Amino acid sequence: MFKAIAAQAHRAVYLADGKIPSPNRDAPNELTGKVDTVLGILAWAGTAAGVAGVLITGAMMAISMRRGEGSEHMGRLGMVLGGCVLVATAGPVVTFVFA
Repeated sequence: MFKAIAAQAHRAVYLADGKIPSPNRDAPNELTGKVDTVLGILAWAGTAAGVAGVLITGAMMAISMRRGEGSEHMGRLGMVLGGCVLVATAGPVVTFVFA
């Protein structure tokens, strides 16, 4: 318990002096390769989900227009497109911050 408190106090002092921490990159190559593979798969899945969301929302809008129903599909489309923007910018933002 005391070690955790001391480590937290050391971190607080370290950040209080204005220095930016610069951790060493010493992860094993096998691990970084696996993490990159998983992140790549998640990026493709997020992109596929965004495309599917846009297609489904467009189909629902077309069906509603055909029936003559007014609905709030534009709000749904906005949320889907917002999610697409988040998925598309996540990788470059992380690369910018940690590279």
